[in-house]
Amino acid sequence: MSNTALSSRRARAIARGVGVSSPLFASRARNAEIWDSEGRRFIDFASGIAVLNTGHGHPRVIEAVKAQIDLFSHTCHQVVPYENYVDLAERLNAIVPGDFDKKTIFATTGAEAVENAVKIARAFTGRQGVIAFTGGFHGRTFMGMTLTGKVHPYKAGFGAMMGDVWHVPFPMAPHGIEVAHSLAAIESLFKADADPSRIAAIIIEPVQGEGGFYPAPAELMRGLRALCDQHGIVLIADEVQTGFARTGKMLAMEHYDVHADLVTMAKSLAGGYPLSAVTGRAEIMDAPSPGGLGGTYGGSPIGIAAALAVLDVIRDEDLCARAEHLGARLKTCLTGLKNEVPELADIRGPGFMVAAEFIDADGVAMPGLTAAVRDAALERGLILLTCGVHGNVIRFLSPITIEDDTFDEALEIIAESIRVARHRHLEAAA
Repeated sequence: MSNTALSSRRARAIARGVGVSSPLFASRARNAEIWDSEGRRFIDFASGIAVLNTGHGHPRVIEAVKAQIDLFSHTCHQVVPYENYVDLAERLNAIVPGDFDKKTIFATTGAEAVENAVKIARAFTGRQGVIAFTGGFHGRTFMGMTLTGKVHPYKAGFGAMMGDVWHVPFPMAPHGIEVAHSLAAIESLFKADADPSRIAAIIIEPVQGEGGFYPAPAELMRGLRALCDQHGIVLIADEVQTGFARTGKMLAMEHYDVHADLVTMAKSLAGGYPLSAVTGRAEIMDAPSPGGLGGTYGGSPIGIAAALAVLDVIRDEDLCARAEHLGARLKTCLTGLKNEVPELADIRGPGFMVAAEFIDADGVAMPGLTAAVRDAALERGLILLTCGVHGNVIRFLSPITIEDDTFDEALEIIAESIRVARHRHLEAAA
């Protein structure tokens, strides 16, 4: 069936609040390629929003899932537990940075991981307040969207948010926000609005995802760690989008010389199967009473089997090094366009978590040009995503397992699409 016909059916059957960013309907996929319902091939630089670091249908992940399905698909871990839940918990306890005893719980989505991290922090501290950052994204549940630092489309029309949540500016050098502004805002918050003795947690993405792929400077992370230590606050690193080799490390917190108390993970953890996790200091993780954590599908044995295979693939195929290599090549390609496209104001991101931000000569964000780049790429067979508080950032999220010839093809499309989009934008403005 054609994409147009499927779009019409979708509009009649599915609530409009579930938005889509492309007019395509997938029929099959392999590694970094998707074929739509009309048989057209596209290179996937979205990866289901950073879910497929190991690509569509990695053979080892498929093999692990099939083997688990042949054994059992569900028992509910709280009713009849199973060994692979323990296996993965042990591996994450070893992987998450920090020289201290750790424990893990599993859930299904990134938002659930965030919700559970906040519950755990509140149970441990006996406090309620949480500090988050403007531009951050932490999910669509009520606590998740309250923590999220962007109104449209995530909060608009949903009424009052959860209480005892405050936002402070995230460093965004292209927009004049530095680390000193962020730390000063927290100190001001402590003086004017929230006694630090009421704050249970500070939550931060090591690299903002939806907010624009801004990496948290090391100075900020050290400052947050010092504030948390001073006031007995739990530091939560939201690694839902940054985790599992995307930034050139297994987890992005490995880029810093301080550690979080709790780490939330999801997306690429299980290579396309629903699974999330919270891992952290054992004494903090043990604060909730038995029965206070969990869920019917939390830690699905199928998702856990996939995750164990994903960790093996990342190790055996050295995907952290591969991410560094691909990211360096992409940045070189983008940097080579800056003389032709002066609006390409910033190229950033660790490893293969790379972004390009478009700003005009007057310092004004250019969401129109950014959308034009995305559209020009789609016309040429490449799927891209935009992001950023101002909608003026392209984020590049190809599978790290992408073949070299496919990556070369994608780089050519990216360069051509940026040139074409700028030409169209200038013509429209004339």
